[in-house]
Amino acid sequence: MDSQTDITVETLMNSENPEIALKHMQPFLDMMMWYECALMEIETKLKVLNNEFALQYNRNPFESIKCRLKKPLSIVEKMKRKGLDLSIESIQENLSDIAGIRVICSFPEDIYTVSQLLAKQDDIRVIETKDYIRNPKPNGYRSLHLIVEIPIFLSNEKKYMKVEVQFRTIAMDFWASLDHKLKYKKNNLKHPELIAQELKKCADTITAMDYKMQEIRNLLEE
Repeated sequence: MDSQTDITVETLMNSENPEIALKHMQPFLDMMMWYECALMEIETKLKVLNNEFALQYNRNPFESIKCRLKKPLSIVEKMKRKGLDLSIESIQENLSDIAGIRVICSFPEDIYTVSQLLAKQDDIRVIETKDYIRNPKPNGYRSLHLIVEIPIFLSNEKKYMKVEVQFRTIAMDFWASLDHKLKYKKNNLKHPELIAQELKKCADTITAMDYKMQEIRNLLEE
């Protein structure tokens, strides 16, 4: 039997190196290709919106786009943590962040403008919206998350794939990168609670700055 298809879910679960095993499992490789195609579809839509804005309003609504696919080992670990069956069908049904796009905007107003324009396109289905800008997390995290489904067209079928789209300002993204480092290093820090408190203060400060800069931009455009 082909080495790519001779790996079952049971052997995968019992494998000491599930990430390596997954890379030789053809259905898994197919699934990751579908998610990669979905990322390309969303990225193209966003770039079209950005070009249209630049032409009509002489400015870009966002600064950059970052795409990523969750690593195979992270997928296995998350499924195990949730106590879920490690099948292709179960992965697709239960994980919504395998494919992710982060859109970095200059101003909060642009976040809502771009997200609404993307969401109302007739081939996109919005599955879930989490607005951590208007409703920040306790640690100060602010970002707008959309879980969407978008069709990809394969040689013999059309498939809807989930993509998580995150919208942040430049300042929010910088703050989130520091908070991410804190989560991974807090067990080795002397005063993680103090750092968390300082980060929370920074989150409030940069949010106030984001909106103040937005006011100044609006005055300049009047």
